[in-house]
Amino acid sequence: MKHPFKLSAAIILLGLATVAQAAEEAKPAADKPIAVVNGREIPAVYADLIKRDLLAQGQPDDERMNAKVKDSLISLELASRAAMDKGLDKDPKLAAVLDIRRKDQLAKAYLEDYVKAHPITDDEIKSEYDKAKASATGNEYKIKHILVKSEAEAKSIISQLNKKAKFEDLAKKKSVDPGSAKNGGDLGWNVPSAFVKEFADALTGMKKGETSKTPVKSQFGWHIIRVEDVRPEQVPPLDEVKGDIKRQLQQARVREALQALRKDAKIEQ
Repeated sequence: MKHPFKLSAAIILLGLATVAQAAEEAKPAADKPIAVVNGREIPAVYADLIKRDLLAQGQPDDERMNAKVKDSLISLELASRAAMDKGLDKDPKLAAVLDIRRKDQLAKAYLEDYVKAHPITDDEIKSEYDKAKASATGNEYKIKHILVKSEAEAKSIISQLNKKAKFEDLAKKKSVDPGSAKNGGDLGWNVPSAFVKEFADALTGMKKGETSKTPVKSQFGWHIIRVEDVRPEQVPPLDEVKGDIKRQLQQARVREALQALRKDAKIEQ
């Protein structure tokens, strides 16, 4: 089922595993550079940062990886220096790319620092959980749906269902929703608010075992909805959703930081 603790859309500047964290977690084993290229040192921390990402991808930490990382950094040093020698770093478009990437990393570091300076407490998590639990007074529905591109096709499917065609078979064959079609249209347990308004409105007017008698139009196309079951909205235990609530509150901290910056800024558009 989908519980009420849904993360909001990711803020583009938010990354709780940011470059600041990466630098902290990737402390070099020694100050000695991994290589010196034309008199320029390649710091060991560069290799540690790259290895951190490779390890996160599941690659083995072995000598082969170390050699690959070192070789890549040597090539990077040579190619980037050759670009600067030709003056390519002065190109306005490239300079803009470099500048916005630098600002992006600085912004992430600032926002991460703000979140660390304003940590989420257990009391805040519990309070947020209690509010969501208190608001869970409606029903949730176990549903299936078939999504098609035209009203005519949707009506044809409803006609076939009325003639005892199997909903699951038609969903697999006809539905253009890749996420549910392969499962016979199954969307699992959901609260109405998890869907667009047109779908939610149709859903709340249906009963257990009922299939929509007319197609439901939304921005995605035309839906045929079947309600498999209905029950009071379920709220998972706090321990199960504690991490989600914490991330949600951290995102709220980031919005708070950005709002404070905007409040004190002079912005002309």
